[in-house]
Amino acid sequence: MLPFDEIARANPEYVDALYREYLRDPTAVDERWALVFAGFDLALRDGARAGGSVAELVHAYRELGHLVADLDPLGGSPREHPLLRLSELGFTERDLDRVVDWAPFKGGARGPLRELIAALRETYCGTLGVEYLSVADKGRRDWLQERMEPRRNHPDLSADERRAMLERLVIAEMFEQFLQARYPGQKRFSLEGGEALVPLLDALVEETARLEVAEVVLGMAHRGRLNVLAHVLEKPYEMIFAEFEGAPLPDDILGDGDVKYHLGYSKDRQTRAGAEVHLSLTSNPSHLESVNPVVEGIVRAKQAYREDRDRRRVAPVLLHGDAAFMGQGIVYETLALSPLPAFTTGGTIHVIVNNQIGFTTSPEEYLFTRYPSDPAQVLRAPVFHVNADDPEAAVQAARLAAGYRQTFRADVFIDFVCYRRHGHNELDDPTLTQPVMYEQIRNHPSVVERYTKRLVEAGVVDEAQLAEMRQARRAALEAALATARKEMPRQQVFAFGGVWRGLGWAGEDWSADTRVPADRLRGLGAVLARLPADFTPNPRVKKLLDDRHARIARGEALDWGAAESLAYGSLLLEGTPVRVSGQDTVRGTFGHRHAAIFDAKDGRPWVPLNHVQDGQALLEAVNSPLSEEAVLGFEYGMSSGDPRRLMVWEAQFGDFVNSAQVIIDQFIASGESKWQRMSGLVLLLPHGYEGQGSEHSSARLERFLQLCADRNIQVIVPTTPAQIFHALRRQIHRRFRKPLVVMSPKSLLRHPQAVSPLTELTDGGFRLTLDDPSPPSAARRLVICAGKIFYALDAARREKQRDDVALVRIEQLYPFPTHEVRALVQRHASAREVCWVQEEPANQGAWWFVRPLLSPLLRPDVRFSYIGRVEAAGVATGSYQIHQAEEQAILEQALER
Repeated sequence: MLPFDEIARANPEYVDALYREYLRDPTAVDERWALVFAGFDLALRDGARAGGSVAELVHAYRELGHLVADLDPLGGSPREHPLLRLSELGFTERDLDRVVDWAPFKGGARGPLRELIAALRETYCGTLGVEYLSVADKGRRDWLQERMEPRRNHPDLSADERRAMLERLVIAEMFEQFLQARYPGQKRFSLEGGEALVPLLDALVEETARLEVAEVVLGMAHRGRLNVLAHVLEKPYEMIFAEFEGAPLPDDILGDGDVKYHLGYSKDRQTRAGAEVHLSLTSNPSHLESVNPVVEGIVRAKQAYREDRDRRRVAPVLLHGDAAFMGQGIVYETLALSPLPAFTTGGTIHVIVNNQIGFTTSPEEYLFTRYPSDPAQVLRAPVFHVNADDPEAAVQAARLAAGYRQTFRADVFIDFVCYRRHGHNELDDPTLTQPVMYEQIRNHPSVVERYTKRLVEAGVVDEAQLAEMRQARRAALEAALATARKEMPRQQVFAFGGVWRGLGWAGEDWSADTRVPADRLRGLGAVLARLPADFTPNPRVKKLLDDRHARIARGEALDWGAAESLAYGSLLLEGTPVRVSGQDTVRGTFGHRHAAIFDAKDGRPWVPLNHVQDGQALLEAVNSPLSEEAVLGFEYGMSSGDPRRLMVWEAQFGDFVNSAQVIIDQFIASGESKWQRMSGLVLLLPHGYEGQGSEHSSARLERFLQLCADRNIQVIVPTTPAQIFHALRRQIHRRFRKPLVVMSPKSLLRHPQAVSPLTELTDGGFRLTLDDPSPPSAARRLVICAGKIFYALDAARREKQRDDVALVRIEQLYPFPTHEVRALVQRHASAREVCWVQEEPANQGAWWFVRPLLSPLLRPDVRFSYIGRVEAAGVATGSYQIHQAEEQAILEQALER
């Protein structure tokens, strides 16, 4: 017979089966095996390892405990899992009373296995479940375990703190009930079913302030927003009620305003410990998650001007809906920015308000993973799943999340599992689509009822105290409503405080002095070509820089890249930081910028414009990830967070900007009108028809022009380097901020005619229109255009020796320069024919926009016509030969006799 150890190694399943048979009946196995198993059991009683181990048991609960946690307030959470069964972990019922060492569990040293399992279940399987073993860093795991296991994942709360929490729940519930009673026909997107969100956010504010945060920037959708405004940001009831009553914007504020559950607010809040923290809730549209990158950009800007290099003083908090967090692509794009050096904000605290329903859509219809928080796994971030019926668990989750963010400057998530007591809004009937769920909700006691019962049983509060709370709150609500109806307080407008102080609304004067002395520009030109002695540049880049330096020194033939660099450099010397971001932006898609130069031997970068002089501002040139919507939202947020910085976002090709249409429509074009939030963001959108097909030709100029109203944005089509120089500088040198949309060039970057002398940078400014550089003495036809088509027309005119056609350009399409265009027309009054010429199809480009604006400026006897491509469903042909033929036809028609 083989020795026992050889049998065990050869067939462990056989030995395990024998052992289980022995445990059932020791006489049922061979006497020799019975002796072995008896000795084995004796050793186990002295702490030896069984089929499992204590370490594996602890690890299993740390890893899987959340799967059986009591998370669903409606009772839908599974409470057992096969991988957590005793047998699966190598233990039996007989082991439960065995005394074992509890290590590595940090919640006790030694005791019966039964008590260890109870401690593990209390820590990881109660109303707070934790996913954190995807975090690969041991230090972070240890940090979490040390704060969860010794106290079994319960917060340390005094009786006073528990009473205060109950009061916060009561006022949150009463606020919703009051609104429902007074305004039954209006939407409010009630927080009922998730009232514990208020103490959760209270705890975040208190804990982050304790950990040195001075400012918290929040973003959230509608659900519970009014409650959060009232009780976390302390927006006065009177103001909220006045909005229900229909109070308009203040008389001196222009714009359309927005619905009350989209509005932002800010407030300096005093914590219980006496610290002051500034809270701001960012305005947002109904595009639920689009505010995410905007908040991140605002925080990044605030960290920059506060010199918060460790990113500990300003923290972002994003509240998400469960269905939106799973379904919206911008969520993933924004998460991808989080760890990147050029976009990080030192970690975001995410709170997913998990209603377990999306409008009328059930989880099985939108939830393709176990939890709506699972996108967090892309960041290997810890997730705290909390039952919203347990406000104390919510507080514990908030404290852990705040501490984790502040300690490790990394993202952290709270999955706040609640329910929605009403429909998506109060006018919607959810029983039509979720009858079973809403029957459960109808019979389910509120969190106030449950927590009141808990505190009464604990002797922390009595019915008299509760009645006093309710009476005081009811009186406050009634008094505020009376004031609101009597005085109708207007919305507060937070437009020109803080770093916006000194700026104002745009009036009639849009001028700016953007000139720069020639000596300063020549000095910058020298810096562009100056490299460290030990730096080995790429020969082609060195040639470009030397040529650029020589042209600036001579003061002639400056190209686009030179003028753009001089605009940035001159602003840096004036103390204005510059950030240029986008895909391939550091070099430039077309190789014209070279904001950073890379050593050909070791690859290290050199940013010439950051080495002009001591004390200058800095250029931040950023290659962004392949994202338009989140990156543009981030840059918009930075621009609205700090108007003293020139912010530029560049599309790789202008065609790709439509991937960010929500940011353009909802923030850039309308943010000032809706929310009185301004931005000086510059969009550089490479645009021009050059035979490269539908996706590399058009920045969709027509879409931006369609958005133009109330002087909300600027749309320009600059055709000379001097124009972009002055356009960029005027963004900073005016007393207001407006977004600037630039149809930037591609082939014109190196076009021999598209150059400017240095004098056009040192004198003058941005010109809204450009007259004919070679005007005919008596024009028979006046051709008006915008963009690079001018250079093709001018070359064709020279080739055909036409001396009766005048070519003029409109460089700024919006705000439309009526006065300047009228002057152009009058200067060429001999023309009996005026043509608008464009590259784009007739249903695209600027034709439909300029036609009603140009027509009134022309005499009745002047024939006005369109020349360009015919209407098209697509943007451009995919055939270069057809492209050439189409362009030639445009030129022929524009110059025909």
